[in-house]
Amino acid sequence: MPPKFSVVILAAGKATRFKSEHTKVLHGLAGRPLGEYVLASALAARPSEAWMVIGHEAESVRRAFDRPGLQFIEQNEQLGTGHALMVARPAIEQSHSTAVVVLVGDVPLLRPETLTGLVKAHEKAKAAATILTTRVENPGGYGRVVRSAGNRVRAIVEEKLCTAAQRKIREINSGIICFSRSKLLDHLSDLTLKNAQREYLLTDLIQIFHSLRLKVIAYPVEDFREVLGVNDRVELAQVERILRVRKCEALMRAGVTLVNPEITRIDQDVEVGRDSVIEPGVSLLGRTRVGKDCVVQSWSIITDSILGDRVTVKPFSVVTGSEMANDSIAGPFAHLRDGAVVAEEARIGNFVEVKKSRIGRGTKSLHLTYIGDATLGERVNIGAGTVTCNYDGEKKHPTVIEDGVFIGSGTMLVAPVRIGKGSYVAAGSTITEDVPPDSLGVGRARQSNKEGWVKERAKSKEKE
Repeated sequence: MPPKFSVVILAAGKATRFKSEHTKVLHGLAGRPLGEYVLASALAARPSEAWMVIGHEAESVRRAFDRPGLQFIEQNEQLGTGHALMVARPAIEQSHSTAVVVLVGDVPLLRPETLTGLVKAHEKAKAAATILTTRVENPGGYGRVVRSAGNRVRAIVEEKLCTAAQRKIREINSGIICFSRSKLLDHLSDLTLKNAQREYLLTDLIQIFHSLRLKVIAYPVEDFREVLGVNDRVELAQVERILRVRKCEALMRAGVTLVNPEITRIDQDVEVGRDSVIEPGVSLLGRTRVGKDCVVQSWSIITDSILGDRVTVKPFSVVTGSEMANDSIAGPFAHLRDGAVVAEEARIGNFVEVKKSRIGRGTKSLHLTYIGDATLGERVNIGAGTVTCNYDGEKKHPTVIEDGVFIGSGTMLVAPVRIGKGSYVAAGSTITEDVPPDSLGVGRARQSNKEGWVKERAKSKEKE
């Protein structure tokens, strides 16, 4: 039977080294907030309780991470990691867990399996505390793990306080510690502000436990990247690179062709079907889903959208919050946004923008057109330069174009307006009234040719 444990995620601090007004855990990382990665791993490890200690931008953090199984504890004044546990103490006292795992919120590569392994090692050793550690070639900037006889841990020493010998230690503290709940509660109040940081530091408990002859051990993780902290924007970019490489490799192994993964940006929650081809420079962002046998061509950006099977998105197209059904085509230079829905076999072409509209099966709009707040039926042809004039300066109005309609080039459809089934609209028309089914709508002034006008104009200029 797996041991019962709780987790406390520390997410109250300011992003001091980020040089940001926003808390670190809300900064974006491969399509998710930074803090989402640790939270997801923590909950996947199935703790009995999960708490997140929040402070800076508390309400924004609540909104971003609120979900069943997570409780928030507010740390109004941030006086260190130990102080965060002091604030969380009432909740910890009510817990029935035997162990409490304290997690930092900025280690996005941490795996759930590592957390469960940490807890099992802690329980097996009957330790007061077990520190998740790793070994790195260059330990600069990290607290060193100082061991004593019997391979127990004596202390965690911050780099600026290290002796010359301690600086050579390559085993570092990850900031993740599993505590015996009872021992944590017994000695949490022993923490003081008497340290270089003038804060209540959780790592000081290690030395306190050692002085009391309580057992403290280390649980090393082999891949040091698992516990890489993100302390500034340089490290954020480094971790993002790792995540994006992993995502690309996973998709390629699942049957997706990425022509040049190094310049392809795919967020963590994106799904792509087998035999789809993603060309260089493409960005697949948010919760985008791409079906099977699709082709997304160079430099297109697809965000929070759904593409069915055999969809083609031609170069430099932008699709945001929209849907494209099977066998539909968009681009090049197309723009679908704000809930646009493109049905099967429909085609959206060069410099066509579709906003909050439904495009019917087999409908074509291939050139220089704006379709907004409109419903287009099946097999509609939209000529070049057509505009649905949906905004009157105060409100948006709908345009309805029924099945089989032909709209001539350069047409202005002034909404609200309905074009009946099977109708034609003459090129260059401004349509302000409904067109009945099977009719021709013409809304333009009669052409007048003034013969000889150019010569007469030239003569008048000569007399001046």
